[in-house]
Amino acid sequence: MGPFNNTPYSGKLNTMKQPVALIIDDEPDIRELLSITLGRMNIETREAEDVRSAQTLLNQGHFDLCLTDMRLPDGSGLEIVELIGKQYPNLPVAVITAHGNVEAAVQALKLGAFDFVSKPVDLGMLRKLVEKALKLTDEGKQPTTSSISKDHSIDELLGKSEATEQIRKMIRKLARSQAPVFISGESGTGKELAARLIHRLGPRTDQPFIAVNCGAIPQELMESEFFGHKKGSFTGAVTDKNGLFQAAEGGTLFLDEVADLPLSMQVKLLRAIQEKSIRPIGTQQEIPVDVRILSATHKNLPALVDTGDFRQDLFYRINVIDLNIPPLRQRRDDIASLIDHFLTRIAKQSGVDKPKIERNALKRLMEYNFPGNIRELENILERATALSEESLIQPEDLNLPQQRTTETNHKLPDDPDGFFLESHLEEIERQLITQALDENKWNRTAAAKQLGISFRALRYKLEKLGLG
Repeated sequence: MGPFNNTPYSGKLNTMKQPVALIIDDEPDIRELLSITLGRMNIETREAEDVRSAQTLLNQGHFDLCLTDMRLPDGSGLEIVELIGKQYPNLPVAVITAHGNVEAAVQALKLGAFDFVSKPVDLGMLRKLVEKALKLTDEGKQPTTSSISKDHSIDELLGKSEATEQIRKMIRKLARSQAPVFISGESGTGKELAARLIHRLGPRTDQPFIAVNCGAIPQELMESEFFGHKKGSFTGAVTDKNGLFQAAEGGTLFLDEVADLPLSMQVKLLRAIQEKSIRPIGTQQEIPVDVRILSATHKNLPALVDTGDFRQDLFYRINVIDLNIPPLRQRRDDIASLIDHFLTRIAKQSGVDKPKIERNALKRLMEYNFPGNIRELENILERATALSEESLIQPEDLNLPQQRTTETNHKLPDDPDGFFLESHLEEIERQLITQALDENKWNRTAAAKQLGISFRALRYKLEKLGLG
């Protein structure tokens, strides 16, 4: 079999100006085939045989897309990816890798590659990749009403804190890539919203966004739900059924609570992601799928890898890029904006006047640690709105559970200085440990070393603080 699987092209590219692609490969036959394929898509091409000649062409002209082989005579495709990322950040670059060389593809994605294709190259998949890449460059050149409204979608991520602004910037960056993204964070922090924004701001926005809670699917139905089945393939299969991958074709599949997948399903999911194809139950032929994978969980996935409850190879495959959503207690500057937003929405849905919130009630909310995060804040306000009188939310309407807070000027009779020393130190310890774990991608050994404590001491503190 040659390096290309040729299928006829029936799509259309609607661009105002003929785009130009840079093709980098040391094999003349492959460069010619790629040029012919892109030429039929009305794309002009320039060819380079190595890193040096590619650099010359990049310096001489403008390109809308770059396709590079991974192995080049004087370097590698990874050098091209790094060069373009630094000097031409708006130029999408895709790498062509040897079949089965997943590690190289993942490394390229981490460095900023838009996407990758494996040899033998399926020209149908290549054309889809090219179309998506050119959507990004078209929007960058000539913002349309559609792209402007897409960019406004980021405003759905409410808040004024520095952490939230960093999340917005990261989401915009991730939307320009096709790399798998793992979204980590506690329950209720807004992981699914982040996934929807990544999809909506990217080139797949016109295609489906399919979200699935992996923990809600019965284990015996999992393979059928993900990959579909043929009629008669098992008892109860009375009709053909498309799976989630087929439903998300061309778009994004969001795997929420991915940590709840059983090991048997993890193996099948890994193959589907690596091969970009699936095999429905009852069939012998694999079906190519064009789906971007986003995943999330509130659990400590690296810890599950350590215990053998989650496959390490699948973890590395879905965790090409990590997006951490901090808990609300670390984004206190966002609370006021969220309160105003939720009260406006609750009033509109209930058909009542927007309630005001009494000063002490607001103070209580600003001091509260929100173990349930944004989702808990919304629930508290819904309940308080229903209980409040004369459209004014009082502290007793909040019905907040008793807990220690980080507030330092709250006074009690047996605390004359108004300072909960133990609670304050515990909160500082929690923040330092969480920060060290985040910076080391939840590698406990590395985090303990950074904190200057033993692994055993870190494990004890995690259990004490409820972070284990």
